[in-house]
Amino acid sequence: MPSSSVDIAHEQDVEHRLFSRIACDLTDKGYSVIPNALPGLLSEQLFGQIQSLHSHDFSEAGVGRSHDQTLNRFVRRDAIRWIEGDTLPEKHWLDWSGRLQTYLNRHLFLGLFSYESHFSHYRPGDFYRKHLDAFRGQTNRRLSTVAYLNPGWMPDDDGELVLFSEKGEGEILRITPAYGTLAIFLSETFPHEVLPTNRHRYSIAGWFRVNGSINDQLDPPA
Repeated sequence: MPSSSVDIAHEQDVEHRLFSRIACDLTDKGYSVIPNALPGLLSEQLFGQIQSLHSHDFSEAGVGRSHDQTLNRFVRRDAIRWIEGDTLPEKHWLDWSGRLQTYLNRHLFLGLFSYESHFSHYRPGDFYRKHLDAFRGQTNRRLSTVAYLNPGWMPDDDGELVLFSEKGEGEILRITPAYGTLAIFLSETFPHEVLPTNRHRYSIAGWFRVNGSINDQLDPPA
């Protein structure tokens, strides 16, 4: 049944309060971790798409960017599938991320230009060693996002995301990859790693980017 105007207004209010909390967290700490952050219907749609995918729908994840990207199973062992908006769940995810981008630009003046994301699949035993998503002045990733899609995650399933201090010397927190949890942090600031998982682990990793135009060439491409 179509949503009533009351339902729509309520959903918009919930979304506004969520985005406001994220903005406040980023201002205060540089990161935000919120359980059950994703809208229920969106989580269901994305989880449904993941359930429909097969192993051959994913590609082994590389290290580095563009022509410098290589496979290094000592560093990471996950598999990915880029989100292009070709399905309804993907479109809804990109629409939701776009609204978050607009909110953060209006309230934090971050100059976020675009968003890219992919499904991530960690098989039992997979991991991703400590790394930064962006090095200062070398790439245009500004904010990293991770949304988790793992119902019934238990403590002994492991596979936590570990966030480290800016110099990488101390652990700030461990994030359980529980269904609906959203983590957002400054890409250039926080080293992080994914601990080995004991069960199949699914998430959406993404990056809000600023425009690093050089010689009138848009980066990322329009």
